[in-house]
Amino acid sequence: METKVFQTSEIKEAAALIKQGELISFPTETVYGLGADAKNEQAVQKVYQAKGRPSDNPLIVHVASKEEVVDYVKEIPEVAETLMNHFWPGPLTLIFKVKEGVFANTVTAGLDSVAIRMPDNEATLILIKEANTPLVGPSANTSGKPSPTMALHVYHDLKGKIAGILDDGETGVGLESTVLDITDPKNPTILRPGGISKAELEKEIGFVTVDQHLVSSDETPKAPGMKYKHYSPNEPVIIVDGDQQLWQNAVNHYQSLGEKIGLMANDEIIAGFSNQDIESFSLGEKGNIQTASHRMYAGLRHFEKTKATIILAEPYPENGLGIAYMNRLKKSAANQYYQKNE
Repeated sequence: METKVFQTSEIKEAAALIKQGELISFPTETVYGLGADAKNEQAVQKVYQAKGRPSDNPLIVHVASKEEVVDYVKEIPEVAETLMNHFWPGPLTLIFKVKEGVFANTVTAGLDSVAIRMPDNEATLILIKEANTPLVGPSANTSGKPSPTMALHVYHDLKGKIAGILDDGETGVGLESTVLDITDPKNPTILRPGGISKAELEKEIGFVTVDQHLVSSDETPKAPGMKYKHYSPNEPVIIVDGDQQLWQNAVNHYQSLGEKIGLMANDEIIAGFSNQDIESFSLGEKGNIQTASHRMYAGLRHFEKTKATIILAEPYPENGLGIAYMNRLKKSAANQYYQKNE
């Protein structure tokens, strides 16, 4: 299959392919999604096949307006109205009780709930309207690998497996949406941290619970990222939490083992290794979590094109957007930290 890259002037052509049951990757403010008609079972099945995604991992449905949600869910609680009015379009996914028969069975992975969001990208909102159907939109990558923040990333992973990619440049946020379960309106629960923080949600609706447990092997997750390994590049990732000396110790240790080092850190840390033969990718100026979050996935993918055999990565404090950043980084590293005595 030829994978065509569509420009934003060619949205109607891309939408026509979705209507025919084909897969089109689309841009959002978070990452690139893999779009298919959420009401077409065969099309949705193609998404799982293209990604190599487990079939018990539910998909997020993307809509073009707040108003259409009433057609897909059993009820819209007051808390959901508040959140949609404040955060949509934007990086917030809400889990509702789903109406029976409105989506392809595979979308919900057999659950009685569905995850829905309205992305903040004009080209994709037009695409959804032109296709005249809500779109599923998991990240447009090989399952388990770092999510794509550029059309080139999608092409690298899915060339020949999907019909097209709608290219609207690099995404803004760089991390996936926050997933909030509101099936119990009295106990809104974050299942996946993302671009909207717990504090921002609580400012609008009061106390919010957080549930980031990994579900058991026989349990169907309500949201992506709760069960399977995610965000992992080909090279192992090790988190280095310390000063410049600890970074130097880590570099020395892994070089003594014959590893080719890749550094993913702030400019100050990288500058300390400027006279050494080490691959690096900048997360921006020290302490800037917005830039670090925006660049992390691109950084993890960067080292696939280098000789690096191990990636040493910088952590950030787990507050605000840092919670989402560390959620992704810990999973990419399988929670492995460099220990001082190594």
